[in-house]
Amino acid sequence: MTEQPLELWAGVECSVVRVHDRYVDQLVLTGHDKRIEDLDRLQELGVTAVRYPVLWERAPEWGFVDERLGRLRELGLRPIVGLVHHGSGPMHTSLVDESFVQGLADFAASVAERYPWITDFTPVNEPLTTARFSALYGHWYPHAGGAEPFVRALVVQCRAIRAAMKAIRRIVPAARLVQTEDLGTVFSTRRLAYQARFENQRRFATLDLLTGTLRRAPFALGYMLENGFDERTLQSFEEDPCAPDIIGLNHYVTSDRFLDERVQRYPPHTRGGNHREVYADVEAVRVRGAGIPGHRALLELLWRRYRIPLAITEVHLGCAPEEQIRWLYEAYNGALAARDLGVDVRAVTAWSVFGASDWDSLLTQPRGHYEPGLFDVRGGHVRPTALARVVRDLAQRGTSDHPMLAEPGWWRRRERLVYPSSGRMICAPAISERPVLVTGGRGTLGVAIAKTCAARGLVAVVLSRSELDITDPSVVSAALDRYRPWAVVNAAGYVRVDEAESEPGAAACMLANGEGARILAEACARRGIRFATFSTDLVFDGEKRVPYVESDAPRPINVYGASKLRAEELALATYPEAIIVRTSAFFGPWDQANFVHAALDALSAGETFHAMSDAIVSPTWVPDLAHAVLTLLVDGAAGVWHLSSGGAITWAELAKTAAKLARLPADRLVACTRAELNLPAKRPAYCALASERGALMRPLDEALALYVRQCWAAEALAAEPIRETG
Repeated sequence: MTEQPLELWAGVECSVVRVHDRYVDQLVLTGHDKRIEDLDRLQELGVTAVRYPVLWERAPEWGFVDERLGRLRELGLRPIVGLVHHGSGPMHTSLVDESFVQGLADFAASVAERYPWITDFTPVNEPLTTARFSALYGHWYPHAGGAEPFVRALVVQCRAIRAAMKAIRRIVPAARLVQTEDLGTVFSTRRLAYQARFENQRRFATLDLLTGTLRRAPFALGYMLENGFDERTLQSFEEDPCAPDIIGLNHYVTSDRFLDERVQRYPPHTRGGNHREVYADVEAVRVRGAGIPGHRALLELLWRRYRIPLAITEVHLGCAPEEQIRWLYEAYNGALAARDLGVDVRAVTAWSVFGASDWDSLLTQPRGHYEPGLFDVRGGHVRPTALARVVRDLAQRGTSDHPMLAEPGWWRRRERLVYPSSGRMICAPAISERPVLVTGGRGTLGVAIAKTCAARGLVAVVLSRSELDITDPSVVSAALDRYRPWAVVNAAGYVRVDEAESEPGAAACMLANGEGARILAEACARRGIRFATFSTDLVFDGEKRVPYVESDAPRPINVYGASKLRAEELALATYPEAIIVRTSAFFGPWDQANFVHAALDALSAGETFHAMSDAIVSPTWVPDLAHAVLTLLVDGAAGVWHLSSGGAITWAELAKTAAKLARLPADRLVACTRAELNLPAKRPAYCALASERGALMRPLDEALALYVRQCWAAEALAAEPIRETG
């Protein structure tokens, strides 16, 4: 076993990818380029080193780099400097251009001269992966598509790495090469074993070239020689290698692939092939009975092949936070297990610290699809996630007691399989020791939380109001002791806003909403159970004309709003770690008791529909709300949160917008005032919500379009009578 302790590193997703003549810069998309204070957040995690960009494409911006690297040095964080990260260099060069080699070497020298105290470098991140996406598949510049440009792009990058390290070592003789590569394994049917064997050799081409050992991979070498590689270049690497000082393993859930000639089993978009036959190329985790081997197996393989110190240099999963921490924990424990077998593993890197944008389209489509990392930066706010807590735990203790780590990740569970399984089935059993307990399970919110738990693989115990009276302390205590939940979501309460204005209703409303929340919060606090409860936009009086944020002072003007404010105050006084979710104006797929459905139902039937034109709200897409609440619980968040789909829209405008999306006439829509409706409970003129803590939900226009497409259109189609023809 290696004597050095296993280090924890952090990595900032920093890809600067050229798509035609447009550069996509992750530092800009995640806002990290504007936040030097992010570096202090990294130091607080307890990591020892940071993979940090000094990118050729962004040069010259020495002031920015001076400031960032200087701060890392002050904080005692060792930078592992990346010079090209999935990029192709400045506009005047490319991966297939000879000038790339000397250009990167010159830039590397200028970096070393300016920062001679830096010793660790990654001149080019993942050369093989970059060559595939740029020159084999054509997603990135230079948008080539074929074996010859792929081989040339790979060789140019490897030559550039060697030239860059020579230039750096002339200035910093002890400089180390930390060479990263994504090393997924290809599996296949027996018929396609030849293709899998070739690809499993080709994945090592970067490291084989740099170490001068490519001849031991005859299938990969033959392919390269047939496609522009020459014996003279091969010999130059053999005679003058540039072996890494540390090999960096980048490995993702979808890195491992499965090839299958039975294409009818898979969707059309999975079909590819070689010059001999057509086959499907799918994620191995989705079809292979035995699943994916994991980090330990790859570390052992790399160690046997190269006998060079190793690090896992990217651990990231674009998924719910509970799955993200399971993936990191599995990687960390895989590294420990490999070390126990004598493999020299130096570190594990929590990647994409501040998240990443648009990787679902390989950065080719600017859709703003953001994946959080150790921090969630949506809405311009930097919020630590469950990953940050687990990284701190690992840095301090080498383990973590986060309740979500008791369950295996989805890639180890049976639900990972979406295609007919191949081979012997191996799935980890779900432990399910501690569920989420949901009160008010038959209401809109209770149903939504339960369904979202099921979609995320979270075990839930869902209790109706009759099964769990939240106003009875003894009943609540008995339920928590019986089910031992790790979290409680309170979706119960009194919701009849107008009836609450009567004397009997007011008392019932205050009891169910105020005392019920207090009793649950107190019981959860005693047991260390995470707790979330729902509040409302009606805690505000409507005097503002810009959206209310969490720090705005509540001032309800009806009994229901007062009961929810009482619930907030009692819950937080009893349990400061509780989550209070203010939200409003639900619409969603799981029940029809919502304003949008009622409006569309009436207008489609040619009926008159009345809607207020002088009350402004922020409607809420219920599936996003349920996901956001569970995410906050997993992340260990606390305090008041405003969760809605945003926007500031009147009820009448909401109905009109929904009708337009559903292609329904809105001539029967009648806009009216609050006074004309003469409702018993006063409604604020303005109670739009915004958040100063983070935007966790998609915007209203997207949510409404999704509702109409997935819910209303399906209902309308189902209701349409079948017309016979003939």
